[in-house]
Amino acid sequence: MTLKGYLGISAAIAALAFVTWRIGVGGPPETPASIPSAAVAAVTRRDLFEEVTIQAEFRPYQEVELYAKVAGYLQKINVDFGDHVKAGDLIATLEVPELRDEVNGAIAAVERATADSRNAHLDYTRLTEVARSQPNLVAQQDIDAAAAKDQMATAAVAAARSDVEKFRTMAAYTRITAPFDGVVTARYADPGALIQAASSSQTQSLPLIRLSENERLRIDFPVSVTYAEDIAVGDPVEIRLEGSGRVLSAKITRFSQRILAATRTMEVEAEVANPDLKLIPGMYATAILRLQRRPGALALPVEAVSGTGNPSVYRVNPDGRIEERPVTLGIESPEYYEVLSGLREGERVVIGSRAGLQPGEAVRPVPGS
Repeated sequence: MTLKGYLGISAAIAALAFVTWRIGVGGPPETPASIPSAAVAAVTRRDLFEEVTIQAEFRPYQEVELYAKVAGYLQKINVDFGDHVKAGDLIATLEVPELRDEVNGAIAAVERATADSRNAHLDYTRLTEVARSQPNLVAQQDIDAAAAKDQMATAAVAAARSDVEKFRTMAAYTRITAPFDGVVTARYADPGALIQAASSSQTQSLPLIRLSENERLRIDFPVSVTYAEDIAVGDPVEIRLEGSGRVLSAKITRFSQRILAATRTMEVEAEVANPDLKLIPGMYATAILRLQRRPGALALPVEAVSGTGNPSVYRVNPDGRIEERPVTLGIESPEYYEVLSGLREGERVVIGSRAGLQPGEAVRPVPGS
């Protein structure tokens, strides 16, 4: 037999021995066709945040129930619920006849006090002229008395004029006007109703209307004490409307800076423009905050992590084999976990289902979507 023949036989024996060894240690030899593919993603650096979802409710920017400051009969009411009004618009008029009589009486009192003051001043002027032209003819006591009477008459005129202004002011309260632009959301009285004054207490009085400013709304939501220190005025808020799926953008305008003991939450508020009035106070929405920001954090896709108590990932090493690697995670964003330890930037991990994959197994890495 030639040397070439011996070499061929030796190569065949060696190949047979290798196949026999592979079968003995774990099965048939691996070929590119038998190696399973696995979707992988690289560990990268990203700007991460934790997304917090909170139930919220819209309410008017301003809302007030209008009461009468004076008692009287409702003569006329110009609005009904659903009407839009501007600041200063006349809402209702009260009829208070006795108040009109008091104004007229006060005006008459001014006229009488003015006449008395004129006479008192004239008497005082005459006495002082006589005393100047003929000394010792008029007693100083009479001059002092006339001066005092003149001053009292002047004061009486001022008091009477003050009464006129007071009653005129009270009469002005019979006209109830809108304090701001808004929508009438309730009407409580009709013409002819006796309206009690609400100057000291509202327990016995009847409001006329409820007025709400709806062209700008407040949206309130409670933030857990866990995230309270991350809240800042000006932070963005995403607002998703229930039902319609409409998404609005807003910013935090204020927060209470106090944790409620009963709920362990802090009240936070944002403002939303509502020029078309399509948003209605009382509607529920979902407020989404992006808190605990981590710029340039080591990031891992959430679908790469298995388990929550002791999280781990399948790492694909440079030889193309799977290694199970425990990891320590930080915050969770909608798509990524922050990696605190266990992986380095650029390493590849399996994403999606691990079914059919085992540590130590060779895989063909395929970039995941």
